[in-house]
Amino acid sequence: MIQTVRGTFDILPDEVPRWRLLEETARTVFRCYGYREIRTPIFERTALFARSVGEETDIVAKEMYTFTDRGGECLSLRPESTASVVRAYIQHRMWTWGSVVKLFYLGPHFRYERPQKGRFRQFHQIGAEAIGQNDDPAIDAELIEMVEEYLDRLGVAERELFINSVGCSRCRPAYVRHLKDALSGVLSRLCEDCQRRYETNPLRILDCKVEDDQPFIERAPALLDHLCEACAAHFEALRRHLEERGIAYQVARRLVRGLDYYTRTAFEITSARLGAQNAIAGGGRYDGLSELLGGPPAKGIGFALGVERLLLALPEDAAVTDDAPDLYIAYLGEAARQEAFRVARRLRRAGLVVIYDFQERKLRRLMAQADRMKARYALLIGEDELAAGRYTLRDMRTGEQEVLSEEALVRRLMTSRELSASGRR
Repeated sequence: MIQTVRGTFDILPDEVPRWRLLEETARTVFRCYGYREIRTPIFERTALFARSVGEETDIVAKEMYTFTDRGGECLSLRPESTASVVRAYIQHRMWTWGSVVKLFYLGPHFRYERPQKGRFRQFHQIGAEAIGQNDDPAIDAELIEMVEEYLDRLGVAERELFINSVGCSRCRPAYVRHLKDALSGVLSRLCEDCQRRYETNPLRILDCKVEDDQPFIERAPALLDHLCEACAAHFEALRRHLEERGIAYQVARRLVRGLDYYTRTAFEITSARLGAQNAIAGGGRYDGLSELLGGPPAKGIGFALGVERLLLALPEDAAVTDDAPDLYIAYLGEAARQEAFRVARRLRRAGLVVIYDFQERKLRRLMAQADRMKARYALLIGEDELAAGRYTLRDMRTGEQEVLSEEALVRRLMTSRELSASGRR
C-alpha cells in the first residue's frame, strides 16, 4: 500500500477546523493592522533562496528540495516565504503602492530535515512582511504587537517574547572578528557544524542547539555590546515602543535568526507547552534584502510562525467551529426521497449545511447516522408528512420533536444558526 512520504501527513476532516481557526484568525487580525494577503508560487528559481537566505546556511546547503526541470532550469520548493514576497515586491513594483507595503501569507513550505514533534518536511507557515522606505522601530513594535494580539485571540498562554539586535553591515564585521577571536581557542571542542560555520558564517554559531556547545557560546561576546550608534539607538527605541504598548519582553543577548538577510531587530516567541523545541514564532528586520535581489533600496521586517507547532500550543478548549451539519434529513420512500432533495436544496441556498443518505434505510439506522455525524437537528419525511405538508423536526441534543410547515422550518433553522454563531462570538 502506498502511504504518505516520510515527513508529510494528511490533515483529516476532523482536524481541519483547528487549522481553519488559525488561518481565519490570522486573516481577521492581520487585516486590522492593514496587512493584505499575498500568494506566491510554492517553487522558485533556486538562485532566489541561495542569494537571499545564504549559500552557507543549512537550509540552502542541506535542506532544500531542489530539482532541474525539463527546460534545464534549477528550481527549489520554497523553504521560507520572505524571499518570495520580496521578489514579488520587486517584480510588481510595489514600492509605487505606498511608503510601507504590508503583506501576509499562509501555506506549505518544504525542507528536507529529520522529522520530529511539530517539525515536518512539508510544513505550514503563517507570516507577514512590511516592506518600504521606512525603518522606524515603531513598525517593528507594531508587527510584534500584531503577533501578540494574534496569539492572544487564540488563547495561547504560557509564552515569552525575546528580542535582540543583530546589528548591521557597519557594526557586525567588527563583532564577528571579536567572536572568532573568542572562540578560536575552543574551536576543536565545538560541534562539526559550528566548526564549519566558524569559517563561513560565524554569527550562526550563536544559533547552535547542541547542548555541549552552550557553555562556550554563553561565554562568547554579545553582539549588543558591539552595536554601532545607529543600531543601538534603534534597539533602545524598539524597547521603548514595546514598553509603551504594554508588551512584556526579555532581552536575549545571543538571539540570532538562522538566515543571512537579517539586520537589527530579531525576535522570537516561545511556548512553555512545547518542550525543548519551543519556538512558535520568530522574525526580524532585513534592510537591504531588496537590493540584494536586484530591487530598489528598501527596508523590511517580517515574521513567520509554524502552524504545526502552534497547534500543539493551542488550548484544547479553543473556540473551534466544527463541520457538524445543521440538519440531517431522514426520508422513507421514493416520494419522500424526492421531497428531501427539494427541501435540502432550498435550505442549502439559505446557507445551511444539510446532508442525507442516498440509500434508503430503516429509520433507526438513519437516526443513528445523524447522531454519528453530530447533526444539530434531524428532519423526518415519510408518507404522513407528505400528506400533511408538514415535517417532523427532532432536536438531536434533547430528543424533543415539533411539527413544522416548510416556512416555519426555514425560520426555525435560520434562528438556530444565528444563535449558535452569536454564542461562538
